Amino acid sequence: MKTTLVAFLFTLVLLTGSFGLASAQCAMCKQSAESSLKEGSTDAKGLNIGIMYLLVIPYALVGGIGYYWYINNKKKTGEEIQD
Repeated sequence: MKTTLVAFLFTLVLLTGSFGLASAQCAMCKQSAESSLKEGSTDAKGLNIGIMYLLVIPYALVGGIGYYWYINNKKKTGEEIQD
């Protein structure tokens, strides 16, 4: 249980710490964002954070459901062994 929690926290920190380094944009969006930055606008940073947000949410949901299933399955298996 403790190692799973540590692994989860490590993954969470790793994902949230890499937002500034990643550029998750298609070619057209990247070109538009770069030209926007050259003109002095900060819209590109918001666009990039929005894309990363949309990328992380499905993985977090699937991971949470998987973790919930693992814990419940582990409890059921433990109860069967004790009986």
